[in-house]
Amino acid sequence: MNATDVARYLKDHPDFLVDHGDLFTQLTVPHPHGGQAISLAERQLHALRDKIRLLEGKLAELIRFGEENDEIGEKVHRLTLGLLEAEDYEGLRFALFENMRDDFAVPNVALRVWNSVLTRDGEDFAAVSEEVRFFAGDLRHPYCGVPANLEIVAWFGDFAPHVRSVALVPLRREAQVFGLLALGSEESERFYPEMGTLYLSRIGDLVASALRRQLG
Repeated sequence: MNATDVARYLKDHPDFLVDHGDLFTQLTVPHPHGGQAISLAERQLHALRDKIRLLEGKLAELIRFGEENDEIGEKVHRLTLGLLEAEDYEGLRFALFENMRDDFAVPNVALRVWNSVLTRDGEDFAAVSEEVRFFAGDLRHPYCGVPANLEIVAWFGDFAPHVRSVALVPLRREAQVFGLLALGSEESERFYPEMGTLYLSRIGDLVASALRRQLG
């Protein structure tokens, strides 16, 4: 009888170790974290402790993620209230930029709007190239990563040379993109390709809705 036969026999006869419980103390196996021999019962206790530690680590991670999501959700809520309370475009812009900088700690914020019924003076309505429009129109999700488009980076003005990562959030009217919200950071890892974009997308939806109300 080889090891495979023994394993099969124990699997086919689950009551064997119940009827021969003394084997747990008589048989020994190597310690999982050392070289000395220990009983099967003690080995099982070590396995259970290791499993408990693993589950505790996963639970702590889930709690941390939940707390982070709650914190982000609260920030988005404050942004929503600020956009709803804005009586004009200037108030909307102030609420957006202040929230991004103070709540989300994004130091560099830029906004461009095109194809608007109501045109205004100011950098937010400055002309953008067809390349940027096509780029924004092709975005299905916010872009996060290196600041590759020099035209968009220039929107950050004097801070442009220091921007190392960006989040570019398309603003839509139904299926048509009519603007772009650009967030820039001096930290290269602040916005990265693999990061989640759920909240960025929601912020884009909120800003787009508020802009449509103000600009027609």
